[in-house]
Amino acid sequence: MPVIECRGLSKSFAATIGKRRVDSLQPLTMAVEEHEVFGFLGPNGAGKTTTIKLLTGLIHASGGEARLFGEPVGNAKARALLGYLPEHPYFYDHLTGMEILDYVGRLFGLASHERTKRAKRLLERVGLAHAADQRLRGYSKGMLQRIGIAQALINDPPLLILDEPMSGLDPIGRKDVRDLMLELHAERKTIFFSTHILSDVEVVCDRIAILDRGALVTLGPLSDLLHLAGTDVEIVLSGLTADGQAAISQIPGTSIRDSGGRTVVRLPQEQAFTMLEVSKRHGASLLAMAPVRRTLEEIFMSRISSAPRTDSEGHP
Repeated sequence: MPVIECRGLSKSFAATIGKRRVDSLQPLTMAVEEHEVFGFLGPNGAGKTTTIKLLTGLIHASGGEARLFGEPVGNAKARALLGYLPEHPYFYDHLTGMEILDYVGRLFGLASHERTKRAKRLLERVGLAHAADQRLRGYSKGMLQRIGIAQALINDPPLLILDEPMSGLDPIGRKDVRDLMLELHAERKTIFFSTHILSDVEVVCDRIAILDRGALVTLGPLSDLLHLAGTDVEIVLSGLTADGQAAISQIPGTSIRDSGGRTVVRLPQEQAFTMLEVSKRHGASLLAMAPVRRTLEEIFMSRISSAPRTDSEGHP
């Protein structure tokens, strides 16, 4: 049984009173399996946060359905198994780090001694033990993000839904969160998270989905997507004439740049022989050639539309 299951899940909003409705999320069908780290990707306005709000029951769907642990979204039994970090978490800033975790623990019905034990352990785990008694109004943005992750873990949930968990964190903080996610994965928790930081996705994710303009455009194991994307070849040439550069630029998938008087050509490996023949005819010498794996960023950019984007009311 999938931990998260969406079947034709959709959401539309009224753009302006009396005008047409805007589809924030087109019918989405996908599943997140138990014990996997699932990256939910897309540009701004793609529908990621809308989907997460639907999964957590914060808004209602216009069509289709979503289930957590086989139960309809909003079911109390399923919600008790969920830890959630919103994109822009808000906390009572007069409380301390220890107090906010105690408060959230109360909402889950944890006993006093258990709340204290878990809060201390989580503050240590997210690097905030030194700020346990500091009021949240004195926390930096990165510290608030860390306390947000801690409160999502207070009930020791088997499922975590995190909306931009690396937001506001410096490189060290991002690494700490990545390491924490890997630890939680090793503990066999299921993690569903959205992010704009694609390099982090390559480190932690088992599978990914890419949304664009409310529609699912890519879904699958990250390793398979990277493999299917293929491998490019980077070739360094000397003595390539302007005519030679022009000829090579006509080969599909080719990019050319100058580097210290040399020409660096990147292209799909299946085009390498053709490129070498062209460069030879134009008097160039081969200096180096090496394979280059295509990155998740390149896959991401190839899958999303380059057309101008608008907000929920149709404005640029």
